[in-house]
Amino acid sequence: MHVLVMTVVHHPEDARILHRQIRALVDAGHEVTYAAPYTARGVMARSWVNGIDLPRAAERKRLSAVRAARKVFKRMRGQVDLVVIHDPELLLAVVGVRKRPPVVWDVHEDTPATLSLKPWLPAFLRPPVRFMARLLEGTAERYLHLLLAETAYAGRFRQAHLVVPNETWVPDEVTPPGDDRIVYLGWLSEARGVREAIEVARLLQPYRVAVELIGYADPQSRPTLNEAVAEGVLEWRDFMPNDEALKRLDGALAGLSLLHDEPNYRHSMPTKIVEYMAHGIPVITTPSPRAVELVERYDSGMVVPWQDPKAVAQAVLFLRDDVSARHAQGARGYAAARANHHWPNSARRFVAQLEAWAGVKS
Repeated sequence: MHVLVMTVVHHPEDARILHRQIRALVDAGHEVTYAAPYTARGVMARSWVNGIDLPRAAERKRLSAVRAARKVFKRMRGQVDLVVIHDPELLLAVVGVRKRPPVVWDVHEDTPATLSLKPWLPAFLRPPVRFMARLLEGTAERYLHLLLAETAYAGRFRQAHLVVPNETWVPDEVTPPGDDRIVYLGWLSEARGVREAIEVARLLQPYRVAVELIGYADPQSRPTLNEAVAEGVLEWRDFMPNDEALKRLDGALAGLSLLHDEPNYRHSMPTKIVEYMAHGIPVITTPSPRAVELVERYDSGMVVPWQDPKAVAQAVLFLRDDVSARHAQGARGYAAARANHHWPNSARRFVAQLEAWAGVKS
């Protein structure tokens, strides 16, 4: 089976797209052409995919990227057995094209709910854009195949769709959590707690507990982060490929998830929490419902109030000083991740479903 995967919004090294889904297809013996914004993101395609460069869709500059993706789609439609798109914008690139192969939309998030997180979109435009997003979702459900990243997304659609959760690769063995470094892995923005993370780093400086942030920061957050780095408050590694970034979790004291109380986060599982557990480190999280559910079910970390850096710092120092609690939380999280959130368990269902839609035998 030859699969065309396209994104104009996500980083080409996106963990869900490249390191889980595409990797699963390649490991199953399928060929993948991956069209993504390589040049715009300053990376090259991995050797195990056929890379096609696309423009990046960012803030209000999206139309040219969609047009370029539509050209690629039209050119490749007769050469592939299936197409997987990862952005709602790309629905405009595939709808209305005749003689197309089966198209799958992988629904990563609650698109209408994310509009409150887009500072570049004026408030007066959000209601009509939200309405258009709902219309696009309805059109997609009628004419395309859908995959969902969260069970909570099912309520937005009339039919049942396969859920492919944001799980992770869980290593066979992990290093016990240490006592002098906490980490954050993921996108950095105001709503994801970047200011709180910086304040936590300031509070922990006298205790010689380092704070390491790993991930791409939005334009609004980058100046603040650069100032904190220049002051020696914390270490920010910017974007790292997922397979490299995960190695930085090993041996950390704890992993942070400091999401604000936003509509798009209330029903989504922060992937970073599963990744922290998979690497045997305790989780410190704000009380988003899915995060609380996971951490409390497995007793794998601590829940702190919204936007409360002092509470986060206190939780860090508690774990630093209580070796048995730190190791126990890390061990329970690792065992739970290995048993219930190991990506290969879902990868088989994901590949089998795509093969069925493409009409090929595994």
